[in-house]
Amino acid sequence: MLDMLSGETRVFVLIGHPIAQVKAPGPVTKGFVARGLNAALIPIHVLPENVGAFIDALGPVCNVDGIIATIPHKFAAQRHCKTLSDRARLLTSANVIRRGPGRAWHGDMLDGLGFVRAMVEAGCEPAGKPALLIGAGGAGSAIGLQLLDSGVTELAVHDMDSGRRDALIARLSGAHPGRVRIGSTDPSGFGIVANATPMGMREGDPLPVEADRLTADMFVGDVITAPEVSPLLEIARGLGCKTQTGVGMFLAQRELIIDFLVGKPD
Repeated sequence: MLDMLSGETRVFVLIGHPIAQVKAPGPVTKGFVARGLNAALIPIHVLPENVGAFIDALGPVCNVDGIIATIPHKFAAQRHCKTLSDRARLLTSANVIRRGPGRAWHGDMLDGLGFVRAMVEAGCEPAGKPALLIGAGGAGSAIGLQLLDSGVTELAVHDMDSGRRDALIARLSGAHPGRVRIGSTDPSGFGIVANATPMGMREGDPLPVEADRLTADMFVGDVITAPEVSPLLEIARGLGCKTQTGVGMFLAQRELIIDFLVGKPD
């Protein structure tokens, strides 16, 4: 794969903080090559205070065609876009941006599609189930919208930042009136529990929900990719729950990401 790198290689970058846990650069680059494209995805570690300047600096770089944004840069990526998909506009966040007319940035948000596709592949149909969402950041916002679009009976949202939680509830309620409410760390009574926070990436992190209240009939999903089986998922599997990893979520949206970056319509 390295033999194809040259001055003609089209460059895409993945930005995040931290960055070591990301799995996308190899699989996405292989996806480009499988389509006959001379293109590569390069991980770049950018601090939150520098992300705006970094995206601005890429503006005039002629061989950089797109950006994947991970934690915590999805809201910043959206703010740099001249045009957006409907879901990215509603959520005010984007995890993929590409060149549009005049080489201005165009953005979309695919995390929700990836999460729900992976959930279905793992044996859980969201329609008809109540869902608890932990985390109202970029990924959580997208997951919440897609769960509602996929027919969950209600969505309860919990975030340690009450202002961010309430802002997401207001946005989602505009699209799905009467089906979104404030949640807590108690998963009792929910058919789906989705962790969209980084809790579990570092040793000693608290669990995102009260794991002693999980039951075997619940589906538990996580966005964390390292460790692939997070402490929450390890407990859930021990109870007999069906689960979904962050790696599964990424794999479910990989082709969607490549489609977007190479210019397929939203």
